[in-house]
Amino acid sequence: MIGDSVGTSLRQEGYVVDWVRDGRAADAALSSEHFDLVLLDLGLPGKSGIEVLHALRLRKKSTPVIVITARDGIEDRVKGLDAGADDYVVKPFDPDELAARIRSALRRSAGHAEPEIDILDVRINPATRDVKRDGKSIMLSAKEYAIVEALMLRPGAILSRAQLEERMYGWGEEIESNAVEVYIHGVRRKLGADFIQNVRGVGYFIPKPKIKT
Repeated sequence: MIGDSVGTSLRQEGYVVDWVRDGRAADAALSSEHFDLVLLDLGLPGKSGIEVLHALRLRKKSTPVIVITARDGIEDRVKGLDAGADDYVVKPFDPDELAARIRSALRRSAGHAEPEIDILDVRINPATRDVKRDGKSIMLSAKEYAIVEALMLRPGAILSRAQLEERMYGWGEEIESNAVEVYIHGVRRKLGADFIQNVRGVGYFIPKPKIKT
């Protein structure tokens, strides 16, 4: 029930959520897929959350991990943090607090201490998902925002269509054949035709801002 509630809440926030229910499945998913962040219950069947976390860090993956557990003893908190967790939330928790901790962990992992990202006169606030161009608020759909945020977090880096689809859709969701192109067209219409550029056959990118000297 908690997992279903958390998944629903995060999807309403615009996140793409994949959910597995035991430790072995979690370990397999983390071995084969890229995730921006992991919410990890310590009391998983099959393989404990601590074991899953140890295995993740042994693979030298720095994916931020927020441990969620009903165990509120100091010893369990210490074990989780020592195993490589970035943060710790004890059940029951407030969804708004969890969302804030997720945003904070994502900013830290991307190297952004400041809450807002500003590139080419476009400013986004991952905490509120507000988008502005030249100081004016712009309304983006959840999937348009997912594309913009993914590209703005890595200016100059080319992301393939498959990489963008990963940020737009969860497991089991049907992906339309031209979804990425459709949403990028919408972003360009709202934020400018040159804001997102593409390398034919490779992917899409947002140019790095020029530094004035």
